[in-house]
Amino acid sequence: MDIRRLESKDVTAAWQINEQGLPGTGQVSLEEMADLFSLSELPIGVFDDGVMLGFVLCLTPRTRYASLNYAWFNERYQEFLYVDRIAITVGHRGKGIGSLLYERVIEHAESLQFPVTAEVNLTPPNPGSIRFHERHSFTEIGVFSQGEKSVTMMMRSLK
Repeated sequence: MDIRRLESKDVTAAWQINEQGLPGTGQVSLEEMADLFSLSELPIGVFDDGVMLGFVLCLTPRTRYASLNYAWFNERYQEFLYVDRIAITVGHRGKGIGSLLYERVIEHAESLQFPVTAEVNLTPPNPGSIRFHERHSFTEIGVFSQGEKSVTMMMRSLK
């Protein structure tokens, strides 16, 4: 398996994997995915024989990204590496790909001296993602509700 920075040619594959992760990943159009690539501080993917198996997109504070969850962190913190989405193909979940991606995210955050932030759905529930984040030393720092959706806001502090 190879890990590399994502390029514009990878947008469609990332979008397809993102669709497999709904509702946990949050639905975006192909155009919105391309825009997320351009905003990302750390857009990386895991590939096997040139086929993307999973990806993560991370942003630093104060980009033009209009996500309310991202805004929640911007209102409270000056420095952070925000995991906007991490998604793994259905057939490759539970095989350590997410952890491999998070190792890179954590390394990058430490190089910036930023904590890592993320949110996980409470409504609809996503207990697997909460366990995944807790295994990677994330703790809940708040809950944010908007309409019928509710998320736990999580942070992994600097070591």
